[in-house]
Amino acid sequence: MAESSRAFYDRLAADYHLIYEEWPAAIERHAVVVDRLIRGELGARARDLLDCACGIGTQALGLAALGYRVSASDLSPRAVARATREARARRLDIAFYVADMRALERAMPGRFDVVLAADNALPHLLTDEDLAAALQGIAQKLRPGALFLASVRDYDEALVSRPVTGPARVLGEEGQRRIVQQIWEWLDERRYRVHIFITRQRTHGWRCDHHVGLYRALTRAELTAALEAAGLGEVRWLMPKQSGFHQPLVLARRAEDRTTARPR
Repeated sequence: MAESSRAFYDRLAADYHLIYEEWPAAIERHAVVVDRLIRGELGARARDLLDCACGIGTQALGLAALGYRVSASDLSPRAVARATREARARRLDIAFYVADMRALERAMPGRFDVVLAADNALPHLLTDEDLAAALQGIAQKLRPGALFLASVRDYDEALVSRPVTGPARVLGEEGQRRIVQQIWEWLDERRYRVHIFITRQRTHGWRCDHHVGLYRALTRAELTAALEAAGLGEVRWLMPKQSGFHQPLVLARRAEDRTTARPR
């Protein structure tokens, strides 16, 4: 997982915001949804949050702006560098780390009320062993009773429909338009490459940038079983119509320490 995914996000870091129609609006929108879910699960006491697949900061920036004490990590040094610049520009105090999800315990200190892995990060873990290592590390970063929250594509549907392309989206204003499109290249029953094409309007014509990432289609049942095997319970799924988020969300909890449990 590490080398191919690191290269993918290193190359994409400068352009990642272009995937969104308006990235600043997406930052605020995602934060509102995630904050509402956290408050519904843990109440107002949950303040310490780790975004362990932060990318350029789409979720971390918005949650820090809402008052969370955010730590954020990603395996891509360029994505972390971009997120750091974005946080400084917004005067947000976020502790950033370059870290693989499979090595969180060694990468940073502390335990958290919430660990977040959004935007289809877990399917970059291409083997059951890698997924188990990441989830076990995530579980170790959670305080007793704390919440893990992740979003993935709807692979239950994708494994039936086997999509090969998404609609081309034309974004931006006249003179600065861009076309964003994905092509899915299925390699076998579960693994696929995503080709992201970002074609931008220039003064003298158009320029196309091509980014390639490798994923594994994980069903909800498979991810639920992996979470439970890592010691995370109370697993439940929220589809976009229920949560307001753009991808299916999975929530799981680390068991309470009955000797130190606090009233909510």
